[in-house]
Amino acid sequence: MRAALLTQFGAPLTVREIPDPEAGGGEVLVEVLAASVAPYAAEVFDGKRNYPLVPPVVPGVGGVGRILHVGPDATRLRVGDLVWCDSTVRSRDDTLTPDITLQGWSSRGEGGARLARHLHDGSFAELMRVPTENVFPLPAAAGDGLGSSAVALALAMGAGRVIAPGRNQAALDLLADRFGPRLRPVPLTGDEATDRAAMSAAADGPIDMVIDLLPPSAPSSASRAAAMTVREYGRVVLMGGVGMLGGDDLALPYPWIMRNSITVRGQWMYPRTANVGIIRLLASRALDLAPERVRSFGLDAVNDAIAYAAAHGGPFDRTSLTPSAG
Repeated sequence: MRAALLTQFGAPLTVREIPDPEAGGGEVLVEVLAASVAPYAAEVFDGKRNYPLVPPVVPGVGGVGRILHVGPDATRLRVGDLVWCDSTVRSRDDTLTPDITLQGWSSRGEGGARLARHLHDGSFAELMRVPTENVFPLPAAAGDGLGSSAVALALAMGAGRVIAPGRNQAALDLLADRFGPRLRPVPLTGDEATDRAAMSAAADGPIDMVIDLLPPSAPSSASRAAAMTVREYGRVVLMGGVGMLGGDDLALPYPWIMRNSITVRGQWMYPRTANVGIIRLLASRALDLAPERVRSFGLDAVNDAIAYAAAHGGPFDRTSLTPSAG
């Protein structure tokens, strides 16, 4: 098969012929139709983000494809099915605290590194080997910045109001135009007290939950300003990259957490059930992807795709690699 390889950090990806992957027991072989190219992919491949990829490696985090082969332990999946391949791979020998790797992208700890050595390659290839439990059938009519996706999901799941803080006024205007009065944009000034007051005022009532998806370049003060807007018994979910490349840690006041019974939760990726929930939202049209602007690139243009994604990381801009096209 043809695949795009990261041969060393700081070098362009190279497209070449490599052996086809062979799916073993508990695995599915998928023809990759589309793989997302993250806006920060260039920072991964040049080593800036210090991800634990081990070159040479086929990168790529998840994708949409068609099943070519299923193992004997699959009873519902069929050859030819259109499927979503979740990159969040968990070890099967510990249901309480499984080791995790993001196939073709990242890992956590020595256990995650062992998983990454077994499932080394990701979706920037014509074919991909995926654990059976990471393959989810898509409805036949499935359509093609994390922040705008989180807003769309929150509203589709029934949130009465979503507060979207940010520094990019143009991006905030796009969000407000698409989602209407249930979306309240808040331009950030950089002053914690001012920003916290503005977010609370925009909510026009108690804030139940804050989810933080900020990148490593964001200051911890921005996360703290948002976190401390939640009501008593509120929840703060940390799912971004703040502090991963240095900088101040997130310091939340102990008395505020304790006396307000605040729940602070770290969440690396998501449970398997989230895949099914999102697919159902898509099938019901509660989650509408029509406004998304998707630019697709063939496999030979993988480096162009990476550059394009870096320059087009705003709301509703998506970059896709189509390894099997043509």
